[in-house]
Amino acid sequence: MFAVLTSATNGYDGSMMNGLQALDQWDKSFNNPSASTRGLLNAIMSVGSIVALPITPYIADIFGRRAGIITGCILMIIGVVLQSIGINIQMFIAARFLIGFGVAIAHGSAPLLIAELVHPQHRAIFTIIYNSTWYFGSIVAAWLTYGTFTIPNAWSWKIPSIVQVGPSVIQLIAIWLVPESPRYLIAKGKNDQALRILGKCHARGDVNDELVQIEYREIRETLALEKEFEGNGWLELFQTKGNCHRLIILISLGFFSQWSGNGLVSYYRATFSKEPASLAKKLRLEINGILNIVNFVTALTIFVVWTICAAEFKKTGIHAVGYLEVAFIFLYYVFYNCAWSGLLVGYAVEILPYKLRAKGLTLMFLAVDLALFFFNSYVNPVALAALDWKYYIVYECWLAVEFIIVYFFYIETRNTPLEEIVKYFDGEQALLGGDLAPEKARTIMVENGMETRKRNVNEVESREI
Repeated sequence: MFAVLTSATNGYDGSMMNGLQALDQWDKSFNNPSASTRGLLNAIMSVGSIVALPITPYIADIFGRRAGIITGCILMIIGVVLQSIGINIQMFIAARFLIGFGVAIAHGSAPLLIAELVHPQHRAIFTIIYNSTWYFGSIVAAWLTYGTFTIPNAWSWKIPSIVQVGPSVIQLIAIWLVPESPRYLIAKGKNDQALRILGKCHARGDVNDELVQIEYREIRETLALEKEFEGNGWLELFQTKGNCHRLIILISLGFFSQWSGNGLVSYYRATFSKEPASLAKKLRLEINGILNIVNFVTALTIFVVWTICAAEFKKTGIHAVGYLEVAFIFLYYVFYNCAWSGLLVGYAVEILPYKLRAKGLTLMFLAVDLALFFFNSYVNPVALAALDWKYYIVYECWLAVEFIIVYFFYIETRNTPLEEIVKYFDGEQALLGGDLAPEKARTIMVENGMETRKRNVNEVESREI
């Protein structure tokens, strides 16, 4: 997992920016940036990610999953260096654009490597842990920024900025200890190397293990079918009923993960608007840190109560009601994380066939970035200013819509090998090899001589010689 801490970098950045803007020294270093500049600072990372998305799947598919992680990490390190130097606000903004660019490339490869490499029984656990490391990064940033709050010079913001390079450096070192995806290797014709990796990762080096042989045959035959009878262009995502179903899930995953009310949390700071300025900033930093811990360790009803508390606080100005609102924000996030924090990436990777996996994941991240950039960065502030607590009701209605879409469109993939999930979407038309191949796929393989016989360790070793 040390090799795929991309999500931790992302989480660190968001939490760090929330913290830095509460620091007087950061304001002084950049001459008290205006509200519009602060908005750009928060949005520019998403812009960098969006710009990188068109090339992201090609890096993963052509050069490999590990190459995508390495490329992204190098770009993030360069971005963090420029950000930490921070001569002026323009340089700070440009650095954040580069960090977003690198995050997108690494983000487009890391979950693919995890899903395609780990044991089938551990796939769900590892893919969920991957995206949940977002909160690990945010915890470190939140409390580090809190700890540097009292430093009376520019190092109060430079230290958190410099530490942001940590996850990328760890990934660059650890990635050399992680093998390449066996599915990528088979797609590139490196079958023997793929079989050895499957044996090492799934059977302690035994390539004759029954599970390894079943996986190897299923992967080879499935990828051969996909290569022969299914394209890997962007339009392929729109051309079959099964792929259109996948597309609905991918786009909704991206938008739902950002449009479920979580984008409103930054506005809890208004609860403390009547406190002295220095105390308000300290409280914001403390809540930022504690909230991320609750998120890490761990939502319609909670959201309704949150709305009621916000309305009562607006009407009465009673601080106790405001604090109760904050309490329900914490509780809301427990349920939000059960739905979106871990499963966002894990589920998206699972439902896609190999040929479309990198491109499909890219589309999902595009939906996330668009939601972050346009809606959370610009729509929420304007709507909240105009409607105040009444705007929460809009999200309550939207959460009901999300529930309906998830209930009727999302398919359970639990305890299903990666290649076999295609059957849930494509039925008898599924391009699936191995013992569970549907009749159509089996007929195609026989007619085209694609069936793969069992390989043993002696054959693999003789090929090496």
